[in-house]
Amino acid sequence: MGEPGERAVAGQRLGAPESFGVSTLEPGQRPPTAPPGRQVSIRVQMLDDATEVFNISQRAPAKVLFDLVCAHLNLAEGDYFGLEYQDQRKMMVWVDLLKPILKQIRRPKNTILRFVVKFFPPDHTQLLEELTRYLFALQIKHDLACGRLTCNDTSAALLVSHIVQSEIGDFDEVQSFQHLLHNKYMPDQDVLMDKITEYHRKHVGQTPAESDYQLLEIARRLEMYGVRLHPAKDREGTKLSLAVSHTGVLVFQGHTKINAFNWSKVRKLSFKRKRFLIKLRPDLNSVYQDTLEFIMASRDCCKIFWKICVEYHAFFRLFEEPKPKPKPVLFTRGSSFRFSGRTQKQVIDHVKDSEFKKVPFESPGLPDDALLAGPPGVVVNGQKATLPPGHSPDGHLPSSQTSHTSPLTSPLLTEAGYVRTDDEDEVQRKKFPTDKAYFIAKELLTTERTFLKDLEVITSFQAFLRKEDNMPDSVKTLINSNYEPVYQFHQAFLKEVEQRLQQWEGRSNAHIKGDYQRIGDVMLKNIQALKQFMSLLQRHGEVLVELERSCRASRQLEGVCRELEQQKVCYLPLNMFLLRPLHRLLHYRLILEKLCRHYPPTHQDFRDSRAALADISEMVLQLQGTMMKMENFQKILELKKDLTGIQELAVPGREFIRLGCLSKLSGKGLQQRMFFLFSDVLVYTSRGMTSANQFKVHGQLPLYGMTIRESEDEWGVPHSFTLFGQRQSIVVAASCASEMEKWTEDIRMAVDLAERTNGPSTELLSTSLTDSKSPEEGGVEAESEEELSASRSSLERHAAQRGNTTVHVCWHRNTSVSMVDFSVAVENQLSGNLLRKFKNSNGWQKLWVVFTNFSLFFYKSHQDDYPLASLPLLGYSVTVPAETENIQKDYVFKLHFKSHVYYFRSESQYTFERWMEVIRSATCSASRPLVTQRKDPY
Repeated sequence: MGEPGERAVAGQRLGAPESFGVSTLEPGQRPPTAPPGRQVSIRVQMLDDATEVFNISQRAPAKVLFDLVCAHLNLAEGDYFGLEYQDQRKMMVWVDLLKPILKQIRRPKNTILRFVVKFFPPDHTQLLEELTRYLFALQIKHDLACGRLTCNDTSAALLVSHIVQSEIGDFDEVQSFQHLLHNKYMPDQDVLMDKITEYHRKHVGQTPAESDYQLLEIARRLEMYGVRLHPAKDREGTKLSLAVSHTGVLVFQGHTKINAFNWSKVRKLSFKRKRFLIKLRPDLNSVYQDTLEFIMASRDCCKIFWKICVEYHAFFRLFEEPKPKPKPVLFTRGSSFRFSGRTQKQVIDHVKDSEFKKVPFESPGLPDDALLAGPPGVVVNGQKATLPPGHSPDGHLPSSQTSHTSPLTSPLLTEAGYVRTDDEDEVQRKKFPTDKAYFIAKELLTTERTFLKDLEVITSFQAFLRKEDNMPDSVKTLINSNYEPVYQFHQAFLKEVEQRLQQWEGRSNAHIKGDYQRIGDVMLKNIQALKQFMSLLQRHGEVLVELERSCRASRQLEGVCRELEQQKVCYLPLNMFLLRPLHRLLHYRLILEKLCRHYPPTHQDFRDSRAALADISEMVLQLQGTMMKMENFQKILELKKDLTGIQELAVPGREFIRLGCLSKLSGKGLQQRMFFLFSDVLVYTSRGMTSANQFKVHGQLPLYGMTIRESEDEWGVPHSFTLFGQRQSIVVAASCASEMEKWTEDIRMAVDLAERTNGPSTELLSTSLTDSKSPEEGGVEAESEEELSASRSSLERHAAQRGNTTVHVCWHRNTSVSMVDFSVAVENQLSGNLLRKFKNSNGWQKLWVVFTNFSLFFYKSHQDDYPLASLPLLGYSVTVPAETENIQKDYVFKLHFKSHVYYFRSESQYTFERWMEVIRSATCSASRPLVTQRKDPY
């Protein structure tokens, strides 16, 4: 692997003298006490190849040894790791932590246990500590070197380049070549030397922590990531390999995955002698038999693989460690083996809960000879030590650990392992032009990047449809013919905008007036080309209607749509993406309006910008009717998913007007209810306690003939009013005066409309529920926002994907939103980089942020396929920090809701104003004055 002294081992990497092993125990911390009895010495090889000796009692369970190893490393997330050894049959076996070591290893003096990664999570951002990610990076390095992690040459060269950057730092032609010459990181490395060198050049300035992060980011996407192959044969004798992952049992032929059996489809795993059996749940659509059989080399091979499957299933699928079963008195049948240790959920919860106990760390940026003079609290065999510059013990910025974990209040970005940013951003910013037109053009670029990502969700849908047989041809044809040409057009448009911005902001061009410092000509050329797609854009509404019709007729298609919506890339309801090309025209119009207002008529770009604005305004005018009709249809389809107990919601002529919380007065007092106002009926519901978290309908009030009377004096309840219907009356109360005004105005408008038109039937309920018969007065308890986070902890439930819908946000924030607000939100979308900090933290995190659908979505960068977290903004307030908050930075705005406070920094006055503008449209000071501007929403 190379000459001695050439490579940094873990001890050196973490600041220890070369001859010492690694230990980061805090002062006063002691390793676990061993039970009394005769001691035995056990050797353990660490992931950095160093060997440590641990003494434990002969009678102690292996968990004592494992805890000693984790304490030695000060490893909080040790449950991802395990101890393995080669038994007398030359098979690699995991140590059973419940049994004594000496009952598993016959000759401990001659056996070396290996401390390695056992459970590979799907996303390395689930690893909350940098030390854990560093150890995972070492594991990837091992797997790459031994040929276990196979991949194409490009990926292999990229992986090695990050390893080299982590070990020796920035590229130096002589040093880098010599290092690769003396260190073997993968088979056939010599033929890839040029490609590795080419990639290494590009990593200048990348810290070891960033290199680890990038290494894991690339590795996790590889098919062989974390895969341990177990040879087997099928019934026909074909040579295969079995493996297990967080998703289920995998089948490989060579290094190609040919099948996967998800845990949700597996009913039982068992083995009989050499036969490994997978019993599947009944599925009429499946081509597989109920029980699949694989032949392995021996019963022992079957048992070893079965045990690993049991542990993987428990670790990733269960909420807590399974309890031991009572032992039978006389006879036992089958294995008593069970998973021991914390599940992944318990590990994550534990690390978050104990976050405040960590030693505070600031990256010192010291020279190498100063590493041993680090902060107190981190010791290496009794000597002070610290991580090298760019590393921190937890791998993310300090934040208020008193912060809440509700998905409705706090973006869970501490899981993402972001690197601290500081005033180097200020230096970077000075390179950019200061002209307002540049920042308007940059808004076009950033939002176009997000728009193209949104279009890729539709291409994912196309791929889903292609995989499935018997899909309706009408849906396939409509999507392929209407979206593929539009997607290709916007790919080319984005590339042209990127090239123009690169010319505009180039270091040597930033302060020189040139022909490239404009964007109107690019927009005019492309908008004129976009006009050729008008017939396609007009049919996008047809796609939405046809998809809904086909889903009703085909449960298989409905299942495909539901499966796609459960994917992380589908961060909004699927049918919202289908309308994105129509909404994008509104953004172009907005950007061109800003350009035309900014430019004087004499500016070289004014004429092109004005011509482009005229063209896009004409297109918007032609499509406006389709847009309004389809926005309403899309919203009603979305509400259908949130409601249960309704017979038929999406009928011609019915318009959605407002949804939100009101308190309903009954014999048991005021109870929170969710109300839905349509153009013909007012429906009231309560939030169900089912896994789907739908709202159960309790009653309806037809609007025809309804009257309203303020009732505060009558009932003594603030902001209350009575709704008198033809069959029944109810008393409700709003949370504040403004909410009451919004509801009463919209209800009166809807009543007037219902009396002027012959609307649809008002029979919405699937059963003849009346207010007196409804179970609502039983008092279903409302969940708090913190309780909601628990309901979202299982990633397997479809409800987890729907926990942030507008309906649920309004329920928890006790507010409301109207169709006018939704229409305004369509125009108020924004993307770009922001710096974010928590209320009690010191550092800032650089994030790519997308604002849409009343929410902020957070990404590591614009290249990411899906957001890491989101923050719904309904109910929040956006302000400028006061002097007493001591922010001392320019272009900072503050978001706060109750005790939750976040600060965001933008790059310029223009972007600051734009973020404030769009966020205000979604917060508690939302767009009420805009209601009166819309003469007839129907």
